[in-house]
Amino acid sequence: MRDAYYEQLDTIVDDLVALAGTVRRAVASATTALLDADARLAEVVIAGDARIDAEAEAIEERALALLATQQPVASDLRRIVSTLRMVVDLERIGDHAVHVAKVARLRAPDSAVPHRLHPTVRAMAKVADSMVESASRVVAESDVVAAARLEDEDDEMDRLHRDVLRGLLDDSWPYGVEPAVDLALVGRYYERIGDHAVSMGRRVVYLVTGELS
Repeated sequence: MRDAYYEQLDTIVDDLVALAGTVRRAVASATTALLDADARLAEVVIAGDARIDAEAEAIEERALALLATQQPVASDLRRIVSTLRMVVDLERIGDHAVHVAKVARLRAPDSAVPHRLHPTVRAMAKVADSMVESASRVVAESDVVAAARLEDEDDEMDRLHRDVLRGLLDDSWPYGVEPAVDLALVGRYYERIGDHAVSMGRRVVYLVTGELS
């Protein structure tokens, strides 16, 4: 009976890692839609959020069922609670991908991001992608050291976000109000994706050590 219980725990973690992969692809597609002014791809990202929500809900239901029926010991309880919280992080990352896609759809067939700012947005998207991928690996391997490195990546994301805001507030900003608003929102979405990836890393640290950072 306990073997079946631990198999269920392992399956939940595997599904969490798979969900991270789905979310990572949504972020990448949203970035492409944004920079290429691809309204069709933006619609794919927006529609795909229902799948992310459904997968997240299924993981939550199985985790809660284990809590209700198996009386998990301390370490297993931490694992289930951490999983429940990481599911929320992944769902939020998916939501931010949708927000980016909606900005792209709103401005299509024009690009919401002035061409000169494309490298900055690509840099933020690259860091976001790396952080989601790292968080997925951290979850799969319970790697506390890699979880700590997510904090360094988040510092880079914060730096890029500050660069975006400084550019928007500069008196020489030449693109008007709408692009400024779009870029401020997009920068915030990527910054929040990084925050959720860091949160996942901290959950893994809690899972392994029992200590909240």
